[in-house]
Amino acid sequence: MELQSKTRAHFPTWLKIASAAWLVVWFPVYWRTWGGANFIHLCDIAMILTCVGIWTDSALLISSQAVSSLVVDIAWLFDVGSHFFRGRAIFAGTEYLFDPHYALWIRLLTLFHVILPALLLWAIYRIGYDPRAWSLQVAIALPAFIAARFTAPAENINYAFTNPFSGTQLGPAPVHVLISWLFMCIVVYLPTHLALCRIFSRRRHRAEREI
Repeated sequence: MELQSKTRAHFPTWLKIASAAWLVVWFPVYWRTWGGANFIHLCDIAMILTCVGIWTDSALLISSQAVSSLVVDIAWLFDVGSHFFRGRAIFAGTEYLFDPHYALWIRLLTLFHVILPALLLWAIYRIGYDPRAWSLQVAIALPAFIAARFTAPAENINYAFTNPFSGTQLGPAPVHVLISWLFMCIVVYLPTHLALCRIFSRRRHRAEREI
């Protein structure tokens, strides 16, 4: 029983193949449509790292991207819903989904925001939550925020130029980037991490008692 409890969980082969097939389609289409800078978006980084986590059966990568994505993707859904039902976004950043300049099938690829949270939660349920996730995501987010500052201001990638609440810059560029990063790390990532630790540590302890 001790050996069984220490057996490392793996993702099924079909999921690894499906995630690879998704990237083969999604990555070049996004690159051609939105440009290479688009992959500085934290949500796109999350998509790529989640696939890598699935291929490598990495609880750490999967957990870190759950920390990164769960709250953000819920906010994205609210923003899309607001745009659809009220005609205006809450935070700004989802307008592209309603822009007829882009083919509908390309815009629909961004619906990974709907699937990713459920996939990540299921993946953590299967493989376990790694408590180092928050530290890793904090480290991933900082260079993403800094790099975003060197992209086109009009794109406002990762809100590195203006914040999504007031639409203003929070002081000089370094100050704005630092505040934006700290906001994500403390207000978004940390509560998510603590909640996931609590939820999945209970499940792990329950499973250990059953063994």
